Amino acid sequence: MTQQRQHYNEEFKKKAVKYVQEQTKTLPEIAEEMQIPVGTLKNWMTQYRSFENEPVVTANAEKLREMEAKLKASEREKKDLEEELAILKKALHIFSKEKN
Repeated sequence: MTQQRQHYNEEFKKKAVKYVQEQTKTLPEIAEEMQIPVGTLKNWMTQYRSFENEPVVTANAEKLREMEAKLKASEREKKDLEEELAILKKALHIFSKEKN
């Protein structure tokens, strides 16, 4: 048995793309919710995407990039401090030994 292909009208496709742009969910989550293959939804995004709703999404993406950069910097700083602490512990151990 072959499965019938689903056909969607232009208005539905445009509304689906607008819905994707307004959501904070991932594309696979939205595709599952709408019962549409992810590839189909991606194709619609490239075909019908309008950038009038993008500033909100772009601002969130920019915030995310900034937070990721801060996290990486914090992780580097933590690693440096851990190394310094290890060196200080070794130095303390060496200088606290009794001399014979």
